[in-house]
Amino acid sequence: MKIEFAPLSVPLQRRLQTASVVQWVFSFLGLAQCCIAVFIGLLFTRFWLVSALYAVWWFIDREAPSRGGRRIHVLRNSVVWRYMRDYFPITLVKTAELDPRQNYLMGFHPHGVLAVGAFLNFCTEASGFSTIFPGITPHLMMLSLWFRVPFFRDYLMSGGLVSSNKESASHVLQRPEGGNLLAIIVGGAQEALDARPGSCTLLLKNRKGFVRVAIKHGTPLVPAFSFGENELFDQVSNPKGSWLRWLQHRLQQIMGISLPLFHARGIFQYSFGLVPYRRPICTVVGKPIPVQRKHSPSEEDVDRLHQKYLEELCKLFEEHKAKYNVPEDSHLEFI
Repeated sequence: MKIEFAPLSVPLQRRLQTASVVQWVFSFLGLAQCCIAVFIGLLFTRFWLVSALYAVWWFIDREAPSRGGRRIHVLRNSVVWRYMRDYFPITLVKTAELDPRQNYLMGFHPHGVLAVGAFLNFCTEASGFSTIFPGITPHLMMLSLWFRVPFFRDYLMSGGLVSSNKESASHVLQRPEGGNLLAIIVGGAQEALDARPGSCTLLLKNRKGFVRVAIKHGTPLVPAFSFGENELFDQVSNPKGSWLRWLQHRLQQIMGISLPLFHARGIFQYSFGLVPYRRPICTVVGKPIPVQRKHSPSEEDVDRLHQKYLEELCKLFEEHKAKYNVPEDSHLEFI
């Protein structure tokens, strides 16, 4: 006998969607600190052996974030991520096929405040990445700093996050069997300081390291633009030259992470809080740009491919912006 469950009511679905987003936002804002506190706190209890054994494992496993990570498919397929997807909602759009016999390097734009689209599309199966791109395994780069946090590092790797360094990139892109996609949020933490509704500014004009890596490995470049990524949060005004922007820039240089002063709605009210607005995100993946492999590319080689990448990214944006309510007079600005 087949047992059928009644569908959840709309109010309950919305509560679950909000709860899933709240847990994700606060996991990144506070989970790392909690993991550090637990690791240290256990050392002063009768459970000190847990932290001691983990420290040994941590040392043995220290290279894992630079060796492709350690994804856990059960966590990537968790129902929590599907509720989170439906909260906004978030969709992933393919404009060209990706050959599973090749590896790819994807540039993801824009960073947004918390890179929600990048996380949900490439670190979970909520948007159906494996179905849309069969045979392709996604990896998303994240600041190496976060992989130094006990317990938290394992949570990050379970979704397919890897360390943002050259060794990590080479490990993924050199795999001879192909079928790997390395996603890099090119604008990085600094771009988050310009993430606000209506912004089309990308920190990309002088970001050429990812292009050089692609040439060295002969890896096709894939541009991706996430429409709606900047619409999720408002941010305190921090124009260049202001004391707040100067302070944020200094902290970013010291800590490696930016600290945008963002706000949106609350959990039980819509006036103020840290919960993102319910606004749709659509991540559009462009067609691959062929790259000729050169072990020691010249500056001219890098500049030429970088310019080609900018042109393809602009083309992708212009072709799709009307579908996602972007004003006709809005164009990408590279700084």
